[in-house]
Amino acid sequence: MREPTFLVLAALADGAKHGYALIREVEAISDGRVTLRAGTLYAALGRLADQKLVRPSGEEVVDGRLRRYYDLTDAGVEMLATQTARLRRNAAEADRRLRARTRPGTATA
Repeated sequence: MREPTFLVLAALADGAKHGYALIREVEAISDGRVTLRAGTLYAALGRLADQKLVRPSGEEVVDGRLRRYYDLTDAGVEMLATQTARLRRNAAEADRRLRARTRPGTATA
């Protein structure tokens, strides 16, 4: 799973959000590394909806503009948990390898 998709699922983990809130939340979660444009976000939401990982969960009109809210499905929660566990395992292995790495200038037996 690509990082922006993972971050969209993560942003929805604590409840439904509308598009602009998702864009801001993804940026916050990633410390500004990932900035989604509206077209990219809605394409991702469409794919995630096709995969039954997210679903529309309501609409409202604010200042004359329609806000559509999205939420995780049970399958989306499972996918996020699976991907989170995968990333943890990968990070643990990377940490293990870094700790085992011989530092330059250090003699090995």
